[in-house]
Amino acid sequence: MPGCTVRDGAAAWSACPPSAIVTGQSNSATGALMIEFLATYLYGLTNLSWWGYILVTLLWMHVTMMAITLYFHRDQAHRSVDLHPAVRHFCRFWLWMNTGASTREWVAVHRKHHAHCEQEGDPHSPKLFGLNKVVWQGAELYQAEAKKPETVEKYGRGTPDDWLERNVYVPHRNAGIVLLVVVDLVLFGIPGITMVAFQLGTMPMLAAGVINGLCHAKGYRNFETNDASTNLWPIGLFVAGEELHNNHHAFPTSARFSMRRHELDMGWLHLKVLSMLGLARIRRVAAHPELAEETKVPDLDSLRAVIVNRMHILRHYTNNVTLPLLRRELDGAGENTRSVFKAAQRLLRRDPQMLDELSSRRLAEIIERHPRVRAVLEYRNELRSLWEGAHRSNESLLAEFREWCRRAEASGIQGMEDFVVYLRSFRATPDNASAA
Repeated sequence: MPGCTVRDGAAAWSACPPSAIVTGQSNSATGALMIEFLATYLYGLTNLSWWGYILVTLLWMHVTMMAITLYFHRDQAHRSVDLHPAVRHFCRFWLWMNTGASTREWVAVHRKHHAHCEQEGDPHSPKLFGLNKVVWQGAELYQAEAKKPETVEKYGRGTPDDWLERNVYVPHRNAGIVLLVVVDLVLFGIPGITMVAFQLGTMPMLAAGVINGLCHAKGYRNFETNDASTNLWPIGLFVAGEELHNNHHAFPTSARFSMRRHELDMGWLHLKVLSMLGLARIRRVAAHPELAEETKVPDLDSLRAVIVNRMHILRHYTNNVTLPLLRRELDGAGENTRSVFKAAQRLLRRDPQMLDELSSRRLAEIIERHPRVRAVLEYRNELRSLWEGAHRSNESLLAEFREWCRRAEASGIQGMEDFVVYLRSFRATPDNASAA
């Protein structure tokens, strides 16, 4: 058809009426037009450069991890923050489109993990299932637990149960994944296929494999929790601060996971920005202990402060009583101080129940050779049992705490007297109460 020429993109179709195709007029021009149209949109409406697709993919994955840690984890599972309703709705939609996960199911499985950590009933403990299975099949373990009605009913309470949840997000969870594929193909064309693969494949690996698996097997520990949780810093840019897993298990209701200067919690940084914009309210944060300059006989307020800060206290005890004593004992016995001390240090920071048979035997050998080390460990265990005890009155707990301090001071063990002074310097503060 005269005047029907090939032009850029979809605008070219308007230059050629349908009759030009039906009647066979300008067949060569129409064929060229179709080729040009496909070539133009082969890389989607955005038509980015190769680094643009990489940047968008990384940013997309980062938003997904942020939605998981801020909405699923800190807002819904532990109630440590209150996100603005608009932020909550955005996170629900985004996670439905990128993971197909139900808020109630995710929260239920995570709460059960905390309730039965490393014990029978833990949905994804490497101690129970093996590290390889949790790393490579963590998503399957999650799905198996999420399908149990009793788990969802008991641990999923308080999560959204509105029209969207009942009629869209739960019954049509696969529609979210389909929407993700369509959006990626329209916006990014052929590269969108690779982007979808990364978006759908990396989240189960990072959330289920790294956090639930490696963060219970590898890394370092700041606190002597009664589980195998560890920190895997510095990968905070990828898992939004969730890699500070030992810190989180020590203070599960804290909105901030970082506890040391070098630790980076990307989720916390985002929360601070949202808080400044009025889009989030931070409810609880685990504060560092505040100590008074003058000490006095412990009262109920100081005992409460000790119990709230028990994770810090156990760490202080190990670093300032147990390990210095062990080093002196090893030096006095002429043993290979460096190698033995390094091995013992790792063992002493673990809950005895989390040690395998070989590690338990090695720790028992060290204790057997050094009775004074055994003594300080016994004192530590007595202190732990004191604040973990249930069904005791405040007066009874206070009396036992005072008696423990008296015996520790009179033990003659170097470092114990200073440690008791440290305990007596604790005072109740608003931060103590918020971290409880």
